[in-house]
Amino acid sequence: MAYKAVFIDIDGTFIQSDHTVSRATIAAVQQLKERGVFVVMVSARPMHGMQAIIAAADLQGCPVAALNGACIAVDDAIVYEASINIEIAAALYTQLQAYQPTLMFYGQQHWFAEQRNKYTDKEQKITSVPLVIQPFGSSLHYWAQQENGLHKILAVAPAPVVNKMQEAIMSVYGNQLNVAASKPIYLEIMGSGASKLLAVQFLMKHFQLLQQEIVCIGDNFNDKEMIAYAGLGIAMGNAPDAVKAAADYTTATNNNDGVAKAIARFFQLQD
Repeated sequence: MAYKAVFIDIDGTFIQSDHTVSRATIAAVQQLKERGVFVVMVSARPMHGMQAIIAAADLQGCPVAALNGACIAVDDAIVYEASINIEIAAALYTQLQAYQPTLMFYGQQHWFAEQRNKYTDKEQKITSVPLVIQPFGSSLHYWAQQENGLHKILAVAPAPVVNKMQEAIMSVYGNQLNVAASKPIYLEIMGSGASKLLAVQFLMKHFQLLQQEIVCIGDNFNDKEMIAYAGLGIAMGNAPDAVKAAADYTTATNNNDGVAKAIARFFQLQD
């Protein structure tokens, strides 16, 4: 059966370590578009943090799943949103203080933090919307007034601390939150209605696609579920071993045109 859609993570997958998209990758996804294959960016980034990459690859108008699936757009219109319950967010904030992480709070077009540091500066480089520095209580009040609410909390801490935070969060909120690492030091926290896998399944239903007709490509733990679920799951060469184990195929690294090589292999593209 022919594959009809390819869902691709951005950081560590679609882009290289210098945050650029290689010519080979751009050429590969353009050939997919010409064949009528859906090309979908599925990222932990906020929507506005994806736009430059999408423009560079000439994928404007393609479906997009941002904030680990908490915000999905089709034809540049938002078709799905999943928020974190405000009361849970407040309790979670208190719980996480013991771990002293850098916390960032994301919505569809806004993001907040209590202080600016090297981690917020790094995120600001990929996000066109300015970071608002204010007390958590002010951010919480803002989200409470918004219909689309708080979509994601990013907790940044040393890798061993991230593992402890994830265990602690899941022991209390296992049925109310989706939690996954996107990097060893990044813990992504979303509402139960948001994950990359749920975003893939939502878009499959929207476009009437079958499981065996989709390809998912990614490099980290927040990609693992969609890679395992896909008709063809592809892990990057730079992925952790546990992510590779969930995949049907492991391609080259993101710095060695892994996405382009995987697409060429399974779609028989021309050079």
